Amino acid sequence: MWGPRFSAYAVHRDDVAVFTLSRWPADAARQRYAVDLADRLDAFLDGREIRYGEAGRALDVHPNQLRYATTTGRVLIRWDGARQPTVRMAPPPGIGHGEARAELLRRYLHVLGPGTADGFGEWAGLRASSARPALAGLAGEMVPVRTPVGDGWILAADEPSFRAAPDAPDAVRLLPSGDAYYLLQGRERELLVPGAEHRPLLWTSRVWPGAVVVVGGDVVGTWRRADRTVAVSPWQPMRPEVRAAVEAEAASLPVPGADSGMRVRWQDAAA
Repeated sequence: MWGPRFSAYAVHRDDVAVFTLSRWPADAARQRYAVDLADRLDAFLDGREIRYGEAGRALDVHPNQLRYATTTGRVLIRWDGARQPTVRMAPPPGIGHGEARAELLRRYLHVLGPGTADGFGEWAGLRASSARPALAGLAGEMVPVRTPVGDGWILAADEPSFRAAPDAPDAVRLLPSGDAYYLLQGRERELLVPGAEHRPLLWTSRVWPGAVVVVGGDVVGTWRRADRTVAVSPWQPMRPEVRAAVEAEAASLPVPGADSGMRVRWQDAAA
């Protein structure tokens, strides 16, 4: 489905409402537009599943406009990442917009917290008029915290995990593009990548590369894959045993057609 920020998400069928109805617009005109578009699309499809370009032309709207109808929870897509997605209709979810938004906020705080209303709105693609009331409505389930980049909130149920000693991190991990571990905004990024010179290398203006996480859970470089070649760009010298671990992790990537193995290309002066 088209979820937060109208990006493509694959979620369990039970979570459709959480990632669609939660983004119901506060503006009445936008609400009417979403419902009207969903109704027209439903009538046109009549149980079919077709490419969204064809559906958009039939409704005399740009195909991308169909994404606004997903806030009704009734529009689903099928997309293989290469060709145009197809669209199909689903029954309306059985919960309300407020309940869905509260649950989306819980997911945000649990995975990406400590968080703020502005951070939640930025992540979910919500305006302040929707994000701030959601945070206020969850006040009884949250506790305030102080971080090096400002005050925020966490779920009260998560407080014990914040106070507990952290588990030992994996020696090496290659995280994929857009992984929730570094799906951060604004000053929150300073918590994960302290070096100002490194942050633009991870959060680029284009497609995000993967992140190489090594020894102690620190992000120490980026990586990209082209077919069976993984290009690794470390931000600091790596010991031979760490390089070997990175190469072993790359070799374990579940890449179709890579039965003959993956090749790592180091892109740094310290190679």
